[in-house]
Amino acid sequence: MLKAILFDLDGTLANTDPLHYETWKEILNNHGVIIDHNSYKQHISGRTNQAIIQDLLPQLSTTEAEELANYKEEKFREIALKLKPLTGLLEFIEWVENQKLQKAVVTNAPPENAEFMLDVLQLTETFPLVILGGVMTVAKPDPAPYKLCLEKLEISPEEAIVFEDSRSGIKSAVGAGIYTVGVASTHEPESLLEVGASIIINDFSDEKLQQLLDSWNIYGM
Repeated sequence: MLKAILFDLDGTLANTDPLHYETWKEILNNHGVIIDHNSYKQHISGRTNQAIIQDLLPQLSTTEAEELANYKEEKFREIALKLKPLTGLLEFIEWVENQKLQKAVVTNAPPENAEFMLDVLQLTETFPLVILGGVMTVAKPDPAPYKLCLEKLEISPEEAIVFEDSRSGIKSAVGAGIYTVGVASTHEPESLLEVGASIIINDFSDEKLQQLLDSWNIYGM
């Protein structure tokens, strides 16, 4: 029986990747590291700042890396004040609420960013539970953040559906045993299927989503 819908944040509730890409591109360029869209998807999208900086700027000290990460997120928040929910999201959330299903966000975003984005999207009150993988011992792609979410909601993996846009997020959700829908806002559909997404939607208005819900319904597949 379906009891909960779980969402990633960046790229799933809103298409933030273009903003993150431009911010990272400028910052990394200042450190002599050139990225394009392909390298961004491979090395940055869906990962924690700590992991990104450790891989791309290993010469930085722990303090320098932390300062750079904080600076990057400050720059992101400056240009993200007009974020809009992904197409169809608000209508889907209304459906979720009408079905009396639980809701949660599971994200690798820093706490300040998660709070900021939910506020800008006017979704702060919508999600009573937000799991911050970035402050856990292990983040996505490890399944730990989704396992913690299931524990907090007191449900089994079979009682939830996850919506994720990144390869690392899909690996995390699939690793926790949860049925995972890939949202092709930032990655090619084939790339998301490759790491375990069960189906792919373009956004929350995609007719494949309604077909999934019709076949699943609140009583289970």
